[in-house]
Amino acid sequence: MKKTWQGWGPGEQAEQHYLVHPRGLAGGGDVRHISEFLRASGWRDHSKTGGPLAMESPDRTVRISYDPYVLPGGWTVHGAATGHGDEWSAHLGRQTPVEIVAGLTDALTRPRSAHAPNVWAPLQEQNWHTRFEGKHYTATSPDGTSWMQYHQGPKGEAMWWTGAKDSQGNGWTANFSPSTPMHLVQAFSAELANPDPVMRPRGRVPLSAQIRTWSVSVKPSQLSAWQQARITAARAATWARNSARTSRPRATPRPYTPSSGAQTRR
Repeated sequence: MKKTWQGWGPGEQAEQHYLVHPRGLAGGGDVRHISEFLRASGWRDHSKTGGPLAMESPDRTVRISYDPYVLPGGWTVHGAATGHGDEWSAHLGRQTPVEIVAGLTDALTRPRSAHAPNVWAPLQEQNWHTRFEGKHYTATSPDGTSWMQYHQGPKGEAMWWTGAKDSQGNGWTANFSPSTPMHLVQAFSAELANPDPVMRPRGRVPLSAQIRTWSVSVKPSQLSAWQQARITAARAATWARNSARTSRPRATPRPYTPSSGAQTRR
């Protein structure tokens, strides 16, 4: 680690990375993209050294875990029942790109929008093909590698199923329980449909005939600055929310009553 740090500065060496498109087939990526953002947003880190990632929201209603050591492994997000909704869960495969997972996990740190959520809107904006298949409603990316599907289970419960696969069968799937808040599913679909490529270091790019890559040279200080900007944004948003909370008046002001000497005009 010390040798790496000594190279930073004016004479630092650029490292080869690749921009990967479509992002759905870019592979899992660096888990810290998610964990450091959550930590900066005030989440508790219950992970054990060398073990799976385990994080908990400040109000203890949501838990996020990532376990690459078991099969099939991957991400589990669990929300407890609250006064606003029922218990819910989401399961995302190990190769789900962290940038897409972050659509969901970042949204957990933000206040819910007043607008009614629409899961399909981000997909339609990117020209995904939508169609009915019996009781199912499916959206497929223009290149056919990614999909989002809504279907009803045997008891009429709504299920969300999504994922990405190349022609060799490499990829991932994810599903959301019927009670998953719709604004979270929409935040996920927005990152799934995001047309921007994602970056992976050399040696971390999946072998697939259906991805395109562009080689880029990146200095370690640039990578660090990009990561720090994301963390700084999380801290700033958390500080702003906490400040707004603490600055609210706690006591309800007493209703105005005229003094005893005041006369009421008739």
